[in-house]
Amino acid sequence: MAEDEDEDQPAAETIEDASAGSNPDGDDQGVKPESDVAVYDVPVEIWAVLGTTQIQVSQLLKMGRGAVLELERRVGDPVDILVNKRKVAVGEIIVVEDRLGITLTETLKADKLE
Repeated sequence: MAEDEDEDQPAAETIEDASAGSNPDGDDQGVKPESDVAVYDVPVEIWAVLGTTQIQVSQLLKMGRGAVLELERRVGDPVDILVNKRKVAVGEIIVVEDRLGITLTETLKADKLE
């Protein structure tokens, strides 16, 4: 039973790595006490918003396979990164092997979060 408990506990090195160093702003908010480590396992939902549009329900009902929704953004425009439905960053779409990815180009300060 003790072995099972050890598997659930993160290694001390992992805890130190995750909390090592200081915040780039110079404050100590980047350093987390060991008692806060459980928050690292809380799942968050991340969205990369390519764009939005508004249409009438009648237009939506007429759409079928192959229909195209035009978005307000252009190719190459930055995409919004939302965490739990809150905009926290801006990024650019990249290709990683055969998948899409996002590279962060800007993270928003707490006072500018939407």
